[in-house]
Amino acid sequence: MSKVLLIDDDVELVAMFQEYLEQEGFEVMAAHDGLAGATAALSGQYAIAVLDVMMPRMNGLETLRRIRAASNMPILMLTARGDDTDRIVGLELGADDYVTKPCTPRELTARIRAILRRTQAPAGESNGPAQLAVGQLVMWPEQRRVTWAGEKVELTSTEFNLLEVLARNAGKPVSKNTLSDQGLGRPMARFDRNIDVHLSSLRQKLGTVADGRSCIQTVYRLGYQLIKE
Repeated sequence: MSKVLLIDDDVELVAMFQEYLEQEGFEVMAAHDGLAGATAALSGQYAIAVLDVMMPRMNGLETLRRIRAASNMPILMLTARGDDTDRIVGLELGADDYVTKPCTPRELTARIRAILRRTQAPAGESNGPAQLAVGQLVMWPEQRRVTWAGEKVELTSTEFNLLEVLARNAGKPVSKNTLSDQGLGRPMARFDRNIDVHLSSLRQKLGTVADGRSCIQTVYRLGYQLIKE
């Protein structure tokens, strides 16, 4: 059973989400402000946190910043419809994905399952080799561990997923649609900048190749490519 932490000050909405998630087999706990939510998230008891942006005491973005300073647990943001700024800032701060409010319990549950499916695959179920090596990059998918030039790289669950897709296709461009399907576990939405923001973060965390370029290159009209040295 996966434990879900709901961090939102809307008590009625949280109760509705909690009831549905529990019917779907999840164990759910709730926090109704950012400070309590960050404390609970950092307890290590939860597989994923669902975090609303607008909250008292400490807003969702500051709560996310505090959690990310000490943990790479999966975090799904709840953002207001049309509020692109909060959405992009949330992704830049390390959110794995977002859902716009209002959303249905079914939609939220599907998004949670998609994230957990990619982060909780049992050992031995990998479709590829135990180790992926591309130039200075080495990945261990079953351990969800990454190094660059021998140094450990800290990635969020979604960053890891996207990098793994690129690594398995090193030297070839991968479309945003494919990255969304395989890395986020969902089809890419229209005007969705999620992939771009995550890959921008990956570029900052990984090193460069011999000629000084980022190891992740944009291929015009085709997507993104991990350079194969």
